[in-house]
This record gives sequence, structure tokens and C-alpha cells, in this order.
Amino acid sequence: MNASRTFSSLQREAQLQRLQSAKYDLIIIGGGVTGAGIALDAASRGLKTCLVEKNDFASGTSNKSTKLIHGGLRYLKQFEIGLVKESGRERATVHKLAPHLVIPEKMLLPLTKDGVYGAFLTSIGLKVYDILANVEGDDRRKMLDKSETLLKEPLLEESTLLGGGYYSEYRTDDARLTIELLKTAHTYGAEIINYCEMTDFIYSEKNKVKGITCVDHNTGAKFIINSRRIVSAAGPWVDKLRKKDGPLNNKHLYLTKGVHLVFPNKKLPVKQSVYFDAPDGRMLFAIPRGKVTYVGTTDTPYNGSLNRVVSTKQDVAYILQAINATFKTCNVTIDDVQSSWAGLRPLIHEDAASPSELSRKDEIFVSDSGLISIAGGKLTGYRKMAQRVNAKVLNTMKKKHKLNVTGSITRNIPLTPLAFKSLEDVDAFKKVLRKKLLIEGYDSAYTIEYLTSTYGSQANKIIEKLSDFKGVQLEEKLLLAELWYSINFEMMNSLPDFFVRRTGRLFFDISSIYDYKITVLNYCIDQLQWDSKRAKQEMKVLELLITDATTFYEKEIL
Repeated sequence: MNASRTFSSLQREAQLQRLQSAKYDLIIIGGGVTGAGIALDAASRGLKTCLVEKNDFASGTSNKSTKLIHGGLRYLKQFEIGLVKESGRERATVHKLAPHLVIPEKMLLPLTKDGVYGAFLTSIGLKVYDILANVEGDDRRKMLDKSETLLKEPLLEESTLLGGGYYSEYRTDDARLTIELLKTAHTYGAEIINYCEMTDFIYSEKNKVKGITCVDHNTGAKFIINSRRIVSAAGPWVDKLRKKDGPLNNKHLYLTKGVHLVFPNKKLPVKQSVYFDAPDGRMLFAIPRGKVTYVGTTDTPYNGSLNRVVSTKQDVAYILQAINATFKTCNVTIDDVQSSWAGLRPLIHEDAASPSELSRKDEIFVSDSGLISIAGGKLTGYRKMAQRVNAKVLNTMKKKHKLNVTGSITRNIPLTPLAFKSLEDVDAFKKVLRKKLLIEGYDSAYTIEYLTSTYGSQANKIIEKLSDFKGVQLEEKLLLAELWYSINFEMMNSLPDFFVRRTGRLFFDISSIYDYKITVLNYCIDQLQWDSKRAKQEMKVLELLITDATTFYEKEIL
């Protein structure tokens, strides 16, 4: 690959020049999983594609989910049959494309006295779930009696337990999935850039959108990008862009907030993932991951800042109450919370509809100017959403532009180089990785699992880089090698990029940030040529993110 086309923040100047000199078939505004999926689908079909993101990739909703590629069992209660069917079947597809990143996860659903789900309806519901999702073999649901359920999860409160449902889901890292989608889109020729904010639309004489004005947040430079079609996949910001383009129709976004709390394993040592009742009839997930267990999510209407979404004391109290009612021997308190995250769900609301009628379905809007906007949807459905958007894009271009494009091929595009074909391949790679680390005098099951699930076979590049770092312990060498990889191959452009979206350390290993933030800052000063002003600003932003992850506020930030 030409050096000027590497997915590296070191190539930013050349990239900005290309953006200004080209005319694209499609500009995508928004670098979350929806925009990333659209970019890959469009570029792999043959469309000349560009994606701009005003912050970092996956810095909004796409880094704040429950981090499950799941079929949405709870949507059966709302009779969202089509949504459950599509989501359930997409799980298997995305697992096949990235088996190291989308990992099978057995889910236990305890059945309790006065619980949301009774045994009969749970059995029927899980059976329907399996049929809709085309689940086969050992992944099919099983119904467990009380003793079998306690064997799966001894922490459950025995006095109210009746039994359990046992079924299959998939766990992922939403930000990593988004970044791998963007990297893959880049290999198909898509031009993708972060910290580049769309500020205005440009219109033709016939009042049709034909481009956007942008500002590069690294330099402050302003420029124009031209394109035949423009898609807004801006998540919670979709309506802001729609209003910039023209008046809204009778449908608009209804934002709800979801909060997750992170505990050290020893404070909430669940043996496996559990889908359990909250006191108000909602359901929460408790999911063990590495050194921690995280629990969520809440679901409350939101009217605060889009740029700074925080966890409140009320959010924390709600989750703690649910945990302590279900896992009574744990008795967790607010002091046990190690980290947290709060994110927004952009749901579609139609005038005259009640909040209870809100759906997780995606919807596409086409304005009079030709701006195409997509909102709603779920992480699991990113690929199908992309297909629907690009079908709309192509339908609006057929008469005017002759394009040599194919149908969607993303079902068969692996999401990483040298991709694994199966879980057996993943397990074999872990063994090879362990041998390489043993040569370095390091043996950590956590590190092997972390490197594999985060980078897949790309972890080899990180291991090979270790020898370049002298005079430090291996753990610091590994971190510096990850940092080098993030800058050179994943367009890392800030401290939060690394600690939050590239590695997930803010949520799952926050102590490593306290240990290494100065090390990372100094490396970035050297490699990215940050001046003292930039360095101070980077540290200020990182410290604010740490504060928001570990502090619980009286009310939302407005």
C-alpha cells in the first residue's frame, strides 16, 4: 500500500490535501458504527467514499453500549419480530467476520418470584428467539431448574430463585468493532478522517446538497469537500444536521441515556454473564470481562449536553439496588464502583406517539435537498443498516450518474487483516502469542486474552515492536508498542483516543491510566510533535474523562 494511504495520523497533512482535491460519490458525516458500516459497504461496492468525524471515531454512542452483539430478547415483548430476527441472524455473520472480537457468550436469565419473566413464557420466548435467530446445536436455549441455575451462578439470591433460562449471545468491544470497520473501509479506498467537523452544507443552484465545509480541529484550517451525495449518520446529532439543512418532518429524535457501572471482579465475582431483573421491571446485564464486571444499563429520557454525558447519583443508586437484590451476598456500594460510562440512544419519535411506542428500529430520512439521514437502530444491525442506506443512495443516483458498482459484499469481508476463520483459529493464536511472550519473560493470561480480543492477529505487529523499547519493564514495553501501533495504523490523534477507544483502559483497566498517562503523553509529544499548549490540553481532557468516569453527579450536565 502507498505510504500516503496508510491509516495513520502521521499522514494527516497529505490526507487533508486529498480531501480538498477530490470529488466523491458519497460523503458520510459521523464516525460511529453506523457511519463506519456505511463507509465499508459503499467503498466495497465501488463508490468513491469519504467519511468525516468531528471528534474521534466511536466517541459517542458507539463506545457507550452494553458491548453485546445480541438479538434483543427484550424486543420480543414489544413484538418487534423483524428486528429480533434480523439482529439475531446478524450476530452469527459478524462473529464470522471477526471471531476474536465478537465472542460467544452464554447468558443466564434467572427466573424469580415476581420476576419479569415466568418459566413458561421464558421457555417459549427463548425458543422463538432461537428460531428467529436461526440458532443451532449447543447454542440453543436450555431451561434450568433451581439447582442447575445456582451451579451456573452461585451468587444468585436462593430464597427467590425458581430456575433459569440459558441461551447464547455475543460479546464485543463496540469501539474496536467501529475502528476495524473503518480500517477495512480504508483498504477499499475510502478516505476517512477524525477531528474534522462538518460546519455547513454547500448547495447547488437547484438547492441540492453538493458538498460540505469542514474545519480541521488539529490546525483550525477550513476547507470544502465536494460530493454527489451526502449521508448523515451522526447519531444523537442527526436532528441538529437535519435542522441545518431544513425543517424537520413529524419524526425526530428522542434521546435516552444508558449508564453502566464497572466493579473489580472481587467485588462482583459473577462466573458468567447474567440478564436479571431490576426493581422497576426493566432488565440489566452483569458481564464479567477481564479484571472487572460491568453492569447496566439504565434507560432514562435525556435533555442534557450531547458532548458531555455523565452518570448521576440516581443512576448509580438504581443499578446498585438491582445488583444487591439479585446478588445479595455481594452487597456492593458506590465506593466499589471503579469506573463507569454513560451514553445516549437516539430513538425515533413520531408526533402523537407515546414514549412506550418508541422503537429501536432504524429509519432513513431524505430531505428536499437530497440529504440522506439515518437514525435509530442497534449496534448489531450496523451491516443491514448500511445496505439500506446505500440502496437509497444508489436509487437517487441512477438517473443522473452512471456508476460501476456491485451489490453489497460485506457479508464476506473479514474485518481484520489475516483474519481468523473460527474460534479454533483464535485459540491457536493465543497459544502462539503465549510462547512469544514467554520468550520475553512474561506470562499473563489476562494480557494474552486482552491482546487477542483487542487486535486479533494484528497483535503480532505489537509483539514484534517490543524490542525497540529499551530499559523499561515488559508491561510498559507492551503499552508503548500498542501506542506505536495506534498512531501508525489506527489514526490515534489524542490521549483519549488511546486510553478510551483504542484500548478501553478507561473502563476496564483504569489503574493503568494512572500508572502510564505521563509515559503516553511523552511518547505522543515526541511522535506527534505536540507543543506544550497541545500537551497541556490533552492532559486536561483526559483528566476530565477520568473524573466523569469515577464521579457521580447530582444532575446532568447542560
